[in-house]
Amino acid sequence: MTILYGIPNCDTVKKARAWLAEHGHGHQFHDLKKQGVPPAQLARWVQAAGWEKLLNRKGTTWRKLDAATQAGVVDAASAEALMRDNPSVIKRPVVDWEPDITVGFDAADWAGRV
Repeated sequence: MTILYGIPNCDTVKKARAWLAEHGHGHQFHDLKKQGVPPAQLARWVQAAGWEKLLNRKGTTWRKLDAATQAGVVDAASAEALMRDNPSVIKRPVVDWEPDITVGFDAADWAGRV
């Protein structure tokens, strides 16, 4: 089963969920704020996509972090720690298509998966 990880009020997540429904692709939704970030999955995402792609440095949550916290993110381990503590800094949505994952919403890429 495809699992879409995100935050329900995120506009990109809403678009992604609507796209999946419109294309008849069943999925399970995992709310990162309410259900948290699964540590094993986070490690898998970082390995598959890279922490630089997964960490949303353009979002409001990142911009609200103090400079020392931002400067402390220098590698996969420090990025994972920040993402576990602040799920909103994860670029959304993360979709587990089993066996691979995607980060962000790209209708053209997704069309080949459903």
